[in-house]
Amino acid sequence: MRITEQQKKIIKQVVATSIDRDAQIILFGSRVDDTKKGGDIDLLITLAERVDHPAELSAKISAQLIRQFQGRNVDVLLSAPNLKILPIHIIARQKGIAL
Repeated sequence: MRITEQQKKIIKQVVATSIDRDAQIILFGSRVDDTKKGGDIDLLITLAERVDHPAELSAKISAQLIRQFQGRNVDVLLSAPNLKILPIHIIARQKGIAL
């Protein structure tokens, strides 16, 4: 996994204060491969409750993390009971690492 413990802590703090302390966070994409370099940070955040404005919420979390990580791009994918499950959700769950 190619994020630091400090980055992991920041991600958990931002998600806990923005959404839900009990949200499941999965890191996926190139950052789970220790042989690769660079790349953005891809996160799947799974919530137990419905999300009324998923695009807005995803953008808000992403923007907060980008600021914390000095411009490093962070892509946030949400999963909730009222949101459609896409193939990327399945891939993230299968190949990702829970934070």
